[in-house]
Amino acid sequence: MSIIIVIAVVLFFFLVSALKVLKEYQRGVIFRLGKVIGLKGPGLIIVWPLIDAIRRVDLRVIAMDVPPQDVITQDNVSVRVNAVVYFRVIDPKKAILEVENYTYATSQLAQTTLRSVLGEATLDELLSQRDEINGKLQNILDRMTDPWGIKVSTVEVKHVDLPEEMQRVMAKQAEAERDRRAKIIRADAEFQASHKLAEAADIIDAHPVALQLRYLQTLSEIAVENNSTTIFPLPIELLKPFLKQLGTDQKD
Repeated sequence: MSIIIVIAVVLFFFLVSALKVLKEYQRGVIFRLGKVIGLKGPGLIIVWPLIDAIRRVDLRVIAMDVPPQDVITQDNVSVRVNAVVYFRVIDPKKAILEVENYTYATSQLAQTTLRSVLGEATLDELLSQRDEINGKLQNILDRMTDPWGIKVSTVEVKHVDLPEEMQRVMAKQAEAERDRRAKIIRADAEFQASHKLAEAADIIDAHPVALQLRYLQTLSEIAVENNSTTIFPLPIELLKPFLKQLGTDQKD
């Protein structure tokens, strides 16, 4: 009787150790006597002790930080650049069988690819064409990790650390660019104003009375100031059109 109890206890613990639970985002690569027999999960699975071995694989997206890398751009500027890589396992078998540690391998590949790709770009391209560079990095990493069952979805260059002397040069360049734009805007304003003044001069030349009206309007604007006395000369030539018109009316 005692032997039956012992056997039952052993079988119970044997079955308990054989039961495994895989979460919804996990898959298990099952090895039986060293040979892959397939994938299991998610949920409750049976892995026979001493015969089967299981390697759990996470199918969620992994955000991996790429450490800062020293890069010399195509125009011989030394910068430090870091990035982040988003990838996930789409084929658990390949991720286990084709590479020893797919996370470490992807990290090393991302570092070398980051240095090689950024080394082919100039500093201006690195700062202004970030989307194109990110797309190029993503395409290269996705193509090279595909045999490992890895899908690289996004690569983002996070920060570009410039030397202090280069920062000072770029600040001077930006200031010069702002001055250039300000001068262009002022010149364009003067050009437009000159056209308007020329049009106004043509109108006044065709209608001399307009000059008299403008003169009287100026007097009206000056008269608003009650706290000061303004002496405003009145040329006789400005009154001639009015006198001429007055004489014509009297003859009529």
